[in-house]
Amino acid sequence: MSIFRQYIAPLLVVLVFLIALVAVSARIFLPSDMAAPAPIGIILGYW
Repeated sequence: MSIFRQYIAPLLVVLVFLIALVAVSARIFLPSDMAAPAPIGIILGYW
């Protein structure tokens, strides 16, 4: 159990942080129209 606490758990935390950092940073390189949130009005219009 100590191996999990010393090595595996911190590695998982760092990996999740890095994946989130890459996902958020990728918005910088998108065109401005793609980086904006999706329009909710059009999506709800189909229901």
